[in-house]
Amino acid sequence: MPNNRFKKQLETIFNAAGISIGGKEKHDVHIYNPEVFRRAITQGNLGLGESYMNGWWECDAIDELFYRLLRSRANEKVQPIENIAGKIAGRLFNLQTKSRSFVVGEKHYDTGNDLFRAMLDKRMIYSCGYWKDVNNLDDAQECKLRLIFDKLMLEPGMHLLDIGCGWGGAARFAAERYGVKVTAVTISNEQAVEARQACKNLPITIALTDYRNIEGSYDRIYSIGMFEHVGHKNYGEYFTTIKRCLKPGGLSLLHTIGGNEPCVNVDPWICRYIFPNSMIPSASQITRAAEGLFILEDWHAFAFDYYLTLTAWHKNFETHWNTIKERHSESFRRMWNYYLLSCAGAFKARSLQLWQILFSAEGLTGSYRAPR
Repeated sequence: MPNNRFKKQLETIFNAAGISIGGKEKHDVHIYNPEVFRRAITQGNLGLGESYMNGWWECDAIDELFYRLLRSRANEKVQPIENIAGKIAGRLFNLQTKSRSFVVGEKHYDTGNDLFRAMLDKRMIYSCGYWKDVNNLDDAQECKLRLIFDKLMLEPGMHLLDIGCGWGGAARFAAERYGVKVTAVTISNEQAVEARQACKNLPITIALTDYRNIEGSYDRIYSIGMFEHVGHKNYGEYFTTIKRCLKPGGLSLLHTIGGNEPCVNVDPWICRYIFPNSMIPSASQITRAAEGLFILEDWHAFAFDYYLTLTAWHKNFETHWNTIKERHSESFRRMWNYYLLSCAGAFKARSLQLWQILFSAEGLTGSYRAPR
């Protein structure tokens, strides 16, 4: 029987990670449809994720499941055709052109402001918090914003450019706490509507546009959780845009998820259900694109903080599910849980990284000690 062969393969992979099928530990898997075995082996995370969305298997701690799988390098033991096809397409085509840049906004960020309002912190910051000396999501996100703006050495009266502003929380914090003017852009219509409301009566302009259309000159430029949508064929153009828009003596900060090796595609399940056309940059891809344009002043890594952030989002999502479930199916709920917890496990396993990188236009003079 084919499923028996696939079952033995999956059991071998699971056993190497300390995972049992039908076991008693929270990270153990309980399978209700034998088709899971074939889907997981032949399609990798795409088959595993879709099977979970269908209710074919359960696990009480998906984050711990993925932590164990990734630490044991289980992902290297399965090579689905979708992964190979994705790599070929990523090398041949620019999947993040201007004409395609709004797809992720429509697919993901426009899912519903009620969903993100229920899941996120009070400022609706949809990126990794900074959990140094704090123990709740609101404080972690404020701590992250202070970290970014202190690294940028903001002064009252400066003009900031926020690339990928989300629902406007960072722009509003900068304007209110640091006395600056902000121009902010997003590719999500829902985010733009919410951000304009949140930032009204403040010196903040919200534009619905691609970053490549930005004009003007700015003292400081930052992007938080946006670079993952740029794509490897456009990294150079991103930094060229920053260079064009940054005033002499200016600083730019990049807050991004990172990968451990160069990448030209994204996980097929994430691409199909969560972030279309997204791509995780490696350190070498970032530095190669920025070399000759900027001086790298600081590189700060804190991946485990994203594990804490994602598990906090998951807790909020589950806590408030009853308030939003009329607009979403049970399959959506399972999809969203799988997304949040599998990513949490990846950050805990250090398969995914979180970086804040500070660039200067000409090089800072004197001593600079980046805040931590």
